[in-house]
Amino acid sequence: MRILIADDSDIVRRGIASLLSAEMNLNVCGEARNGLEALQKAQELQPDLILLDVSLPDINGLEVARRLRLEVPKMKILVISQHDPVQLLPRVIKAGGDGCLDKSRLAADLVVTIEGIQ
Repeated sequence: MRILIADDSDIVRRGIASLLSAEMNLNVCGEARNGLEALQKAQELQPDLILLDVSLPDINGLEVARRLRLEVPKMKILVISQHDPVQLLPRVIKAGGDGCLDKSRLAADLVVTIEGIQ
């Protein structure tokens, strides 16, 4: 599975890439620092999944998810956030996302969640 990571924090992107590098079937194909770059790279790279920070500069993650769902309907979209995923999930689903993860639990939940949506 090819994955695009979209987060404005270099440390978060590197951390996610490091978590995923241990998995044979998961490959980070690109990174984006803001919403505009996320849209551009998603269209260019056509990943299977985008991990999308909800609080991106330029265009927030929910708007990016909404646009991607229209432009690349088969792409899986997981939103990551520091906010409570239970409260955020209805907005993520309405925007076209496939799920929502708490950034503080990525080490424990990320790979399992990705495997569950494949």
